[in-house]
Amino acid sequence: MKKHILIFSIIVASVKIAFADVAELPYPLPLESYPESASLWATLCERVKIAPFNLYATAIFLCAVIHTFSHRYFVDIAHFIKNESKGSGVFYLSDASDETRDLFSKIFHLLGEVEVIFAMWLIPLLAGFWYVYGWDNMSAYIDAMTYDEHKFGEPLFVMTIMLISASKPIVDSASWAIKKIAGIGGGTVGAWWVSTICIGSVLGSFITEPAAITISASLLMSKFFEFSPSNKLKYATLGLLFLSVSIGGTLTHFAAPPVLMVARTWGWDTMYMISTFGLKAVAAICASTALYYLIFRKEFARLEQRRKSDTSIRVCEIPSPAWLRAIHMIFLAFSIFSMHSPVLLIFSLMTFIAFCDVTSIYQKKLQFKSPILVGIFLSALVVHGSLQGWWIEPVLMSLGNRELFIGGMALSAFNDNAAITYLASLVPGFTEAMKYMIVAGAVTGGGLTVIANAPNLAGLSIMKSHFKEGVSPKYLFYGTIAPTTLAALIFYFSA
Repeated sequence: MKKHILIFSIIVASVKIAFADVAELPYPLPLESYPESASLWATLCERVKIAPFNLYATAIFLCAVIHTFSHRYFVDIAHFIKNESKGSGVFYLSDASDETRDLFSKIFHLLGEVEVIFAMWLIPLLAGFWYVYGWDNMSAYIDAMTYDEHKFGEPLFVMTIMLISASKPIVDSASWAIKKIAGIGGGTVGAWWVSTICIGSVLGSFITEPAAITISASLLMSKFFEFSPSNKLKYATLGLLFLSVSIGGTLTHFAAPPVLMVARTWGWDTMYMISTFGLKAVAAICASTALYYLIFRKEFARLEQRRKSDTSIRVCEIPSPAWLRAIHMIFLAFSIFSMHSPVLLIFSLMTFIAFCDVTSIYQKKLQFKSPILVGIFLSALVVHGSLQGWWIEPVLMSLGNRELFIGGMALSAFNDNAAITYLASLVPGFTEAMKYMIVAGAVTGGGLTVIANAPNLAGLSIMKSHFKEGVSPKYLFYGTIAPTTLAALIFYFSA
């Protein structure tokens, strides 16, 4: 034991000595402060040499990404410990008490919660930050993100919008509107599915993507998932919804986070977005939805038969009164207009909660867990992602138009696509064609993973009860690859 402590102490001391020369520098360094090098590899090596903590921060980020992609294994271990640990195996707990098994099961289940994974990996990240640069530098970095750069505004905004959008009056309003569209197709399960994805995702351009995916997911839960579709159709729906919401927010310049990050810097307005991105996005959404409907048309027919033969008694909910829907719409609109003001957002959120308590007779109980977990996830992702600019920025600068499009898609799978476009806005000398390619690639890649687009987790948190073993990154990729490819072809060849 003493030997192990001695070895650990030597390692810690060595790390401290290695970072001694750079610990006095502010971190993270402004991207423009790094010297230019002849090649991409030389640039990355030079930036690691100047600030070795860059490599540590990226290694931690990579661990968090790998952990996210493998979260189902931790859930499986949790179930094994709880239910099957009396046998043999790696987790041999036959002699342990039920309380001990329950404790270990909950620990591994927590490790398998997608929403908290990035927050967990903040512990070694901030611990290393504190050790190398000191408490003052670490707290100054967090304070700058909070008060100067307002980077935690988006998590707060998403959390607020999720809570308001999932309220009964808002869902009732959306359900009424989509019901009219679905009625054209006879009000079948397939008609509801098509209408919800097509209309719901495009709504993201006007009520923001978090609100759109929250409403769409809530409607899919009641009009589609309750009839127990196959696993293939579940993942196809999830992947299609993620992609559609990601590109469906491009009809305006204020609703989609990847567009919002660059619109002011590059002078993009709503008319520009409609003509350059919006019409292509609508075409991609309609084509992708039609493609999946044709592929699964036989299953939609079976689901419709199941709906018609369902003899279970359903409680008919009384729709919210019109005046209550109007007030909730005002809350939603006020929150959207206040997206850049955390104080006003908090005011809106607190007032909304109080109002729902007063009008509880017309309301469903507010669900706080999902919005809070999503807020934690996004906040942690912001901290991790803001330390990845040292390598993302030179990578983007080294790419041509085609490579920017493909690179934007690929990078979005492993980092929030808003972070990708934000870093692109910092690169000098981007042509209009290059700007289009990076944004088109980023929004097209927004459905490839759960972390690719910030609103994805909001939708997942609502629908995850129908994925008992957790959402498999592999099957999600399979579910979204066809519509993503179709959208990519439309955006790229119509540039």
